[in-house]
Amino acid sequence: MPKPTPNGNRPLKKIAEVALCGTTDVWSLDEVHFQQHGSRCRMWIPPECKDPVVLHHPTRKSVGYFGAVRLADGKFVFQRELSAFNADTFWTFMKKLRRISSHSGRRVLVLADNARYHHAVLHADWRSDCAERFSLLYLPPYSPELNPIERVWKLTRRLATHNRYFAHVEEVAHAVESLFEKWRAANTTLSKLCAII
Repeated sequence: MPKPTPNGNRPLKKIAEVALCGTTDVWSLDEVHFQQHGSRCRMWIPPECKDPVVLHHPTRKSVGYFGAVRLADGKFVFQRELSAFNADTFWTFMKKLRRISSHSGRRVLVLADNARYHHAVLHADWRSDCAERFSLLYLPPYSPELNPIERVWKLTRRLATHNRYFAHVEEVAHAVESLFEKWRAANTTLSKLCAII
């Protein structure tokens, strides 16, 4: 098991200071998979079963997404990933996020974890060219609790996939994306959920 990050609140304090200055938009970015089967939130088990065995469907079919949320107002940007999460697909999403986030006219700071393809050589030159107006801030390793978008994934599972049966993986995508569409514009749901100040 990874050890908790020492001084875990320090990065959040720095990010809050940047967000308060008013010249920078802070976004939180991550990737997620939603499984076709195996998402149970609550279930009834007879009281005589002291150690219940819960069987899951054997399939591993899932749908993956890149997502980013602006912490100030809850604006959400997403992109379904049909192949795999890698440097090329991440770069495609970063270009989309840069195009959308630049409309505010402020500098953009994107919080990201330390996945290898976030640091890839493939887009290193592009990142350095954009660094003045659009840059990534890498969170410490093994600290998903510092990334506010993790709360968005948890809420999405609760509202769209928990305790539901999906006959096909496309039904999972439809349920998730219909929720994501509601969050495309600024909204209080995600702004309150992802608030760090």
